[in-house]
Amino acid sequence: MSSALTKAKGFKRSRAGTYLSIGTTAFGAISVVKQARTARGEHDTLRLVDAVVSGVAIVTGVALLLRELKRLGDDDVLLG
Repeated sequence: MSSALTKAKGFKRSRAGTYLSIGTTAFGAISVVKQARTARGEHDTLRLVDAVVSGVAIVTGVALLLRELKRLGDDDVLLG
């Protein structure tokens, strides 16, 4: 069982795992956009603020993942 956990942790830090994380994070942006549209339509300021904060969190998360992807690329001797 620990071998499977080790493989899962290794995948998370791999290029493919990072791309998957970027994709799932970006997919979460769809619900934030829907939330913002609904909040604007209903003139619900609190929900709109929540959508904006969630959007900023998504942007920050993607930026961190892109930085990790760049770091993984810098470590790859075949790319250099």
